[in-house]
Amino acid sequence: MSSQPQRICVAITGASGAVYSVRVIEVLLATGHDVHLSISPSGAHVIREEMELNVDLDDFQPAQLMLEDITVAADSKIRLLRASAGMGTADSNVLSVESGRVGDLIYHHYQDFQAPIASGSFVTRGMVVCPCSGTTLSAIAHSGASNLIQRAAEVHLKERRKLIVVPRETPLSLPQIENMRLATLAGAIVMPASPGWYHGVTTLRDLVDFMVARICDQLEVDNCLINRWGATEVQ
Repeated sequence: MSSQPQRICVAITGASGAVYSVRVIEVLLATGHDVHLSISPSGAHVIREEMELNVDLDDFQPAQLMLEDITVAADSKIRLLRASAGMGTADSNVLSVESGRVGDLIYHHYQDFQAPIASGSFVTRGMVVCPCSGTTLSAIAHSGASNLIQRAAEVHLKERRKLIVVPRETPLSLPQIENMRLATLAGAIVMPASPGWYHGVTTLRDLVDFMVARICDQLEVDNCLINRWGATEVQ
């Protein structure tokens, strides 16, 4: 595991694909990373429409994203992730693994420009905007922050830290393609939510985990979410 600070920013904005962001948070917490989360109003709306979860932006609780059970590692892949990170719990059935720390989830209101992630002096390992709406992508590409999510993304670019944006829209207009080009030139990694099918897909979760695994790869977070090309299958 990298010696960089184990803080990672995650932002959820108003594009389809909220399930990707929730899974990213699960994985990062399970591997001991502190997640600094911010959600836009449109992001909360998409979560409600796609996952039937109600998120209160003014009084956020982890249970609103069903993240309160992360410590019991009920998900088999989460158990493997925690084991690979040297973590385990008494009821996780991961044998011979010392107990380790589950990461903290720290929430920041999208209008709170006093939040630590608005400053370059707050060192993080990287930031993921997932899913990334066209409006958010445009603000990032043109350095036109009007909320905390966009400001935090600007900070990561100016500090030369990892910024991953995950747009999920098709087809793409020329302005959207140009915004992706500008964001890439500024140092962002543009990773459209385009899951592959070559890793033994049997469930929708496999498709979600493909994207989450690729995001984690870019963050240099070791993971065993998918079967790697040419590698032994995940058990």
